[in-house]
Amino acid sequence: MRLTCAGVVCALFLFESVGVLANVETVDSARDALSKEEDDADSAQALEEVFQAAEKSYTLLKEGERTLTYGIDYSLVRDTVIESIRTGENSFSVVGQSEAQHTFTNSFTFDYGIWNNLTFSIRLPFVAKYDTERDLNAYSLGDISASLRWQPWNAQPGRPVTTLYASVGLPTGDSPYDGEAQDNLSSGTGSYSLAAGLNLSYVIDPVVLFGSLGYTYYLPIKDINQVRGGRLLKKVNTGSSLSFNMGFAYALSYDVSLAASYQMAYSLAPRFEFEDTTLKGREQTSALMNFSLGLRTSPDYIVNVNAGFGMTEDSPDVLLGLSMPLDISGLKPE
Repeated sequence: MRLTCAGVVCALFLFESVGVLANVETVDSARDALSKEEDDADSAQALEEVFQAAEKSYTLLKEGERTLTYGIDYSLVRDTVIESIRTGENSFSVVGQSEAQHTFTNSFTFDYGIWNNLTFSIRLPFVAKYDTERDLNAYSLGDISASLRWQPWNAQPGRPVTTLYASVGLPTGDSPYDGEAQDNLSSGTGSYSLAAGLNLSYVIDPVVLFGSLGYTYYLPIKDINQVRGGRLLKKVNTGSSLSFNMGFAYALSYDVSLAASYQMAYSLAPRFEFEDTTLKGREQTSALMNFSLGLRTSPDYIVNVNAGFGMTEDSPDVLLGLSMPLDISGLKPE
């Protein structure tokens, strides 16, 4: 049990890095399990250090505890945009435009334990975008988001752990509906968003199984006044989306763990209101496979590296990411 127990800890940290905000085990219950091996003080002490390093990401924080995490992500999206442009009163021409967007996102996530079973988080992203087909670039703040994670029931051995979450997104990034449409590289959605969901996780030593369901609603965007296809766009109803995620994490050793996850999102068709007409967009389905490697570089630092790829035409072609905790003086409670 000595190796697999520590391995599960690394795995618990790892699956959080691939986008699952779930609490696998409380730190108190883990410590109780460690205390059963009274004749193995050295091993227990080493595992305790691993828990202290990993609990920042895979558990809800204790009351008053604070953490800061840095992440960098890269995505590549290749696409051909087909747009109809009005050339006369009753005539239109169809134009195709190729895109190859490279997006780099540097983000800082601050977590604060309000209660032992309630954690507040805020994420601050900085986005750099390059379109190599159109020779465009943009550097801007992205959409800031804030969330609450709540664990309604204590973790118990042999039972899945449930975590509920709610979040709000602010349109602080550059909107895709500002400026000229053909020269716009946006760093945000341009809309306020509200999201809620459920995360489940289950430990089968040395494997962690996890899954989640989520719903996101985007508020309508008004007073746009952007020319698209020869028409003046006034309002966009982005609609809402449903998301689903499932996967597993496997502990190879004290210091190394692997994870794989499948993520899927279905977005309802948006509605575009122009001065003279209303058009309906198309529904979108995004599906991703993501693989992640967790490396404990020291008792206090676990670095996560992930890579993924899209499985539908509405998904990014390539995904890469890295995340690590930041140790800043003054964040840790006395």
